[in-house]
Amino acid sequence: MTNMRDWRSAADYADTVTLSASGWAWEFLRRNPEYRGEVGKPSPKPKDRASRGRRWGLFCCRGARPGGP
Repeated sequence: MTNMRDWRSAADYADTVTLSASGWAWEFLRRNPEYRGEVGKPSPKPKDRASRGRRWGLFCCRGARPGGP
């Protein structure tokens, strides 16, 4: 996962003023090193992806997008 915001730049976080609770959850989850490591592993079976998602409290799993959940 690339496209990480620069935490030192207030301008990079201007849009967080309007984030929903799920938006904030995504901002924290996508920075979690364990989550990032797990998501980076290939998973050929859909049920494996779903199981990984449940581990992190996700209801559905799709490719992570830089812009949000």
